[in-house]
Parts: sequence; C-alpha cells; structure tokens
Amino acid sequence: MTDPILITSALPYANGSIHLGHLVEYIQTDIFVRFLKMTGRDAVYMCADDTHGTPIEINAQRAGMSPEDFIGQYYIEHQRDFAAFHIAFDCYYSTNSPENRRHAEYIFERLRQQGHIVTRPVAQYYCEHDARFLPDRFIRGTCPNPACRATDQYGDVCEVCGGTYNPTDLQDPRCALCCTPPVIRESVHYFFTLSAYETFLHDWVHTPGRLQPEVQHFLDTWLKEGLRDWDVSRDGPYFGFKIPGEENKYFYVWLDAPVGYIATTEKFCRDSGRDFDAYWHNPQAQIYHVIGKDIVYFHTLFWPAMLHGAGYTLPSKVLVHGFLTVNGEKMSKTRGTFINARTYLDHLDPQYLRYYYAAKINGKPEDLDLNLDDFQQRVDAELINKIANLVSRVVPFVNRQFDNRLGQLDATVQPLIDDIRSRLPRIRDSYELLECNRAVQEIVAIADIGNKYFQDAAPWEVIKHDRQAAQAICTFGANCCRTVAALIKPVLPRYAADVESILGLAPLTFDDAARFDLQDHTVNAFQRLVERVDPKKIAALLAASAASLEAQSPPPAPARQVAIEPLAPQITYDEFAKVDLRVATVLHAEAVQGADKLLRLRVDIGSEQRTIFAGISQSYRPEELIGKQVIVVANLQPRTMRFGVSEGMLLAAGPDSADVVVAEFGPARQPGEQVR
Repeated sequence: MTDPILITSALPYANGSIHLGHLVEYIQTDIFVRFLKMTGRDAVYMCADDTHGTPIEINAQRAGMSPEDFIGQYYIEHQRDFAAFHIAFDCYYSTNSPENRRHAEYIFERLRQQGHIVTRPVAQYYCEHDARFLPDRFIRGTCPNPACRATDQYGDVCEVCGGTYNPTDLQDPRCALCCTPPVIRESVHYFFTLSAYETFLHDWVHTPGRLQPEVQHFLDTWLKEGLRDWDVSRDGPYFGFKIPGEENKYFYVWLDAPVGYIATTEKFCRDSGRDFDAYWHNPQAQIYHVIGKDIVYFHTLFWPAMLHGAGYTLPSKVLVHGFLTVNGEKMSKTRGTFINARTYLDHLDPQYLRYYYAAKINGKPEDLDLNLDDFQQRVDAELINKIANLVSRVVPFVNRQFDNRLGQLDATVQPLIDDIRSRLPRIRDSYELLECNRAVQEIVAIADIGNKYFQDAAPWEVIKHDRQAAQAICTFGANCCRTVAALIKPVLPRYAADVESILGLAPLTFDDAARFDLQDHTVNAFQRLVERVDPKKIAALLAASAASLEAQSPPPAPARQVAIEPLAPQITYDEFAKVDLRVATVLHAEAVQGADKLLRLRVDIGSEQRTIFAGISQSYRPEELIGKQVIVVANLQPRTMRFGVSEGMLLAAGPDSADVVVAEFGPARQPGEQVR
C-alpha cells in the first residue's frame, strides 16, 4: 500500500461566482489527482468554500441575507460549476463547519500554550455611524507622505507614491462604507509570533523538492528581512469563529481558512470510513497544496508554522501557478473577457478548456494566456483533427466492414508499438511534475502515429483484395485509440469514458496505455466524441459575458462630492530645477507579496540601476512594464518602506489605482537622459 496522498486547491471565496481564472488551478489539480489515481496511488482531493471575513458579512447585509444564507447560495453554485467542468473532489466542504471551528480553536490554543500567541493593544479607526472597527480596506483618506498627498487612498498603502503606513497616519480619513469620519479607539488583538519559527521555516523552505525554485527564491527575501508577528484576530461585527473566552473578537479569516483543508479531510474520513490521523498526524503522508502565486506567503510561512506548532503533518509540496490572462491582457469586463464559468458553459464544451489549459500548463508559477484565436485553432488542430479523428476513422470502418469485430495485429507494426511505448515514461514524468503541456505534446504525437499509419495503410483499398489484412490495420488503429484515451484520460475524463464505451472496455488505467493486446474483440457503434469549435459561439460568449456582468454589477454608489484640491503654492524656477527627472528603462517588475497595489520595479537610469515601488498593480501586470521607458524622479531621497527601500518615484496619472497611466516614451530614448 502506498503512502496516502492528500491534495488540495486553494479554497474559493464564497463571495462570488467561479470564473475562468479560478479554473486554471482546479483543472490543473484535477488532472494531477486523476493521473495519480490512474497509476495506483492512494490520492484524495479536498476542497471547500472559504466563508468568513468582513466582505462576506457586509455583502450579505447589503443583499438582505444572513451570512449563512449568503454563503449557502455560493456553496451550491460552486459545486455545480466545478462538476460541469468535470472536476471531481473526493470531498467539498465549507470552512463554516463545526470541524473547522474545533481544529482552529485547537491550533490557536496549542500555539498559545507554547507562548506563541500574545496580546497587544492596537490603535484602530472606529466608525461610530456603522458601530464597527474598520479594517484597512474599509478606510479611505489622503496619503500622509508630504511629497504625495494623494486623495482617496486605502488605509495601508498609497496607490500613487507606493508608500505604506498605518491606517491612523491617513489624513482626512473616512469610513469606506458611509463616508463619515472615524474616531481612533484602542483594541487588544491577538498576535502569532511568527518570528519564533524563522529557523524552522528556513529549513522547511529549503527542503529539496518542497517548492519551485522561483518560489524559494522569492521567500528568501522575506526570510532575510525577518518575519513580523501576525495579527490573527478581528473585532466584531465579523462573520467567523469567536475566539474562545472572548465576546467580540474573532479569528482572522486567514487563520481558519487553511484549516479548512484539515476539516474537509475529517468529514471525508468520517463519511468514507478512513483514518483521519493517516493524513494529518502521519509524517509519511504526502500533502500537496496547489495555489496561485498571490497567496504564497500564507501557505509557505504562516501555514507551515501553525501546523508545526500544533503538531499536524506538514505539507510535502506547495505547487504554485500564475494568473490567467485573456488575449494577453488582464481579464476585462469591458471587453467581455472576464468570463464566469457558467457563461462559458452556456456556449462552449468544457472539454475545450480542459484541453487548452493542459496544453499550456508547464508546472511553473508563470501566467497562462487564454488566446481565443489560439484556443480555437489548437482545439481543432489537435483535439479534433488528431486525437478524436483517430477514433472517428477507425471505429466506423470496423462497424461497417467487419461487423464490429477486430482481428489480429500484424507483426509489421511492432516498430510503431515500440516507438509509442518509448514515449510513455516521458508522459508519466510530465504528469508527475505537473508539466501537462509536455504530456499533451507526446500524446498528440502518438495520435499522429496512429493517424499516419491508418492513412498510409489505406484499409479501404486493402479490403478490396485482403479482408484479413485490412482488419489487422483497423486492429492496430483501435489499439492506438485505447492508448491515446488512457493517456489523455486525466485531462479529458469524459472523452476517455466515451472511448471506453465505444471500444467496449473497462475503465482504463495508465498501464493500459502500454498494452497492445486488443484483438479478436467486439467494439460498439461509433458515437460523435467532440465537435469543432464554432467561432460564432466564441463571439457569443464574449457578448454574453459582457452583458451578464453588466447586469450583475450592483448600481454604482452615489457619487461622493470631493472638493477640488487647490493648486500648490508657486515655486521658483530654481526650486523646480532641483527636481531631476530622468528616462529609465524598466528591467524587471514583480508583484509585492502582502501589498495589493504595489509593484517592485528594477529600472536602469543610465548610470546605475535602482529599485522603485509603485502603486500601479491594479492597472498594470508586471510583464507589461518590462522594456518600457518611463520617467522617474531620480534625486528623491530613498525611502524605507515595509517591503524594502524605494529609490525614486515613477511619474503616472489617474484618478485611482485601477485607472493609472504611466508616463512613457514612444521613440526610444537613452536611459539616464534628462527630461526637461
């Protein structure tokens, strides 16, 4: 018996519908789990709705629903949409469960007993109108940076200058819910002393095979800078679990959300008669988390530290993927490319998306682009013309000419069988590494071998003079159909099931791909497997997506009247001349973990390279900036921020972080050239 394998995807937030960006992760994980099961491994797939937090509490109130009813509607919808994309969880649960509460309380108490939960007073803004403490995201105001003073900024970071600060540093603060000025009140919060686990985390992060090299390198930066203690409590009103012994304090959602992996496993074990301890109290168990790169910090620092302190099994691997772009850009509501799962299903076959994603997933934390032209061409050229085409040529011929009966293989096909078998270890290794694209390439190549042989052998001609030889040609073709179906089954389980039915086979395992013993066998009538992609349906999908999102969008809040800021006092030419503006080429750009709006840029200003933090991540993806020539303030005094030292300022314009345009040059300029 192999060691048990537990695989999870990140828990979708019960605050909205599943969209195509989410599905990158769940399809990737489902392919991996199906492959492991097909190879005889004892693998199970756990997931749940993430149900707690201020946004759910507030949005439920706005919808006139209880939080329980609000998350309940998404629980049903999420499971429906996942199932429609053939994603097969062994258990799908909710973090708002008694199991989740019990494990969260147990972990919290174990950490507190070890002295790793401490309390500290925290000064926070409090809205007297809404009678609630305000999290960072629910405070707006003016940036406290004297050189910036941008209005309408969040309570933790300025989207214009990139500066970070405490919410109480904001000028002219207001509640984001009612726009009234808040007051400062002190509240005692609970903190997890993550810094006590630095040595453990360093060793865990650097365990060979645990993380992708890119992720390990990213975490080294955080470890070198030192880990800060983590606030794990929130004041009510708040939808979540109360901290034991407290009346109005709750576990922060990021404490109990990953505990959902444990709680879901407990429910699965109870329902299936399995041993819970074989997973979460067994050092031999293998636990894999598949996540997006935006939540790396939580899953590779906070989470393993919590598990270690509480005595649970540690993750064996954390597999990180990138984001989804559509036609090379962020998903856009205005372009109709912010596509919900249900809208897609109303127009296109889910097998298309599973195949296309698999053909692009490379096992690295890189973004995946859904190019809709490439989508149509690749599905038609590979899935339809090669993989499905082999079955649609071989089986109908056998149905018509040989009364559904296969014959014997001819010895002359042995070199082709050897060629096909030589590819199987590469396909297995590719699936193991989540390099689905390499597996798909090899599977398409095997389908090519079968199609070429059938075309060149021309059984429709051979049958005129040798029925047995023609039947042998079809027999090899049918064996190739079985091989391809077995290999593509993790990606296309419904397609494989249809081929199993047509060929009259039991459910295929991965080992069946190497078998070429389908002889003197009766097949069933052919049935259509997959249709070509209709470009009109893609156009209809985009139109419907734009229309549905517009219909679903809540009515805009009444415009808040903001006094136009007066012009700053005049300065002399000599004073302005002190500002040194330079042309800079962006060499590298990356998101800043823990900051929703910051990008870390590495720029060349001719004489040297510098790091600049800019609050533009809601308007630009990092890769969009690389190579751009921008304008920077080159003689601004370096500023130490929470995420590092910023050595300049980027020039940009826009009303808020979601609509910022960076000033850049069209014709190329020399880095370091002065801007006059």
